[in-house]
Amino acid sequence: MSSPAFVFVHGWAQAAQTWHGQLEYFASSHEVLALNLPGHGGTPDQPVEKWEAAILESLPDEPLVLIGWSLGGILGLQLALHHPTRLAGLVLLSATPSFRLRPGWEHACADDVFERFQESLEINEKRLLDRFFALMLQGDALDRRRYLDIVRQAVDRHHPSSPAGLHAGLDLLDGLDLRDSLADISVPTLVVHGRNDAIVPVGAAELLAARIPDARLHLLPAGHAPHLTQPESFNGILEEWCRNSISTQRR
Repeated sequence: MSSPAFVFVHGWAQAAQTWHGQLEYFASSHEVLALNLPGHGGTPDQPVEKWEAAILESLPDEPLVLIGWSLGGILGLQLALHHPTRLAGLVLLSATPSFRLRPGWEHACADDVFERFQESLEINEKRLLDRFFALMLQGDALDRRRYLDIVRQAVDRHHPSSPAGLHAGLDLLDGLDLRDSLADISVPTLVVHGRNDAIVPVGAAELLAARIPDARLHLLPAGHAPHLTQPESFNGILEEWCRNSISTQRR
């Protein structure tokens, strides 16, 4: 039996490069793959209804653990619900079952904030993305040098996200609401979240851990991107959970 493959899926407006600290760390012990979502990191655009199929086509043979960050996490939830036999485990990093506010759901992005995202995307895309990156790192005690170092290493400057990819990602964040399906997740699940997340409130992680049957919750003193700001802690949590919770036998 071999260690399960790790497949990393990034968040909105980001790219596979965001996982550089995980790819390097786990390369000696696992098959590792970081996907670029459609319209991100140089990957061709796809209609939003084809995103799930595009991810499936990129997955290696199981057993694999899918690690989804933010938008990548809600897409990971979809895969675990629709194609559970493809996954040996699921990791939800800074994720939520519903990004938008809905009746009975307050652990979400405020309507005015989301609408400003949509409007800013039409007016000044670069300024919006710079502000969004800063918001992701809010909640971590970073000096200027450390902040700029993270930006340099994590942002794929050569392959910016396409307008179509950005709009499709926002459409998914706007429309998806998987709260009522969480009890149907049948794979071991690790939920990792920053207590100081300024984009996805920590209450979303607590709900995921409470409703997914075989879930573990780890909270970190971090913002929305613990894999970038606290890679040693995140990598260690992932490594230990996989060792203790994931079977390497093919399903």
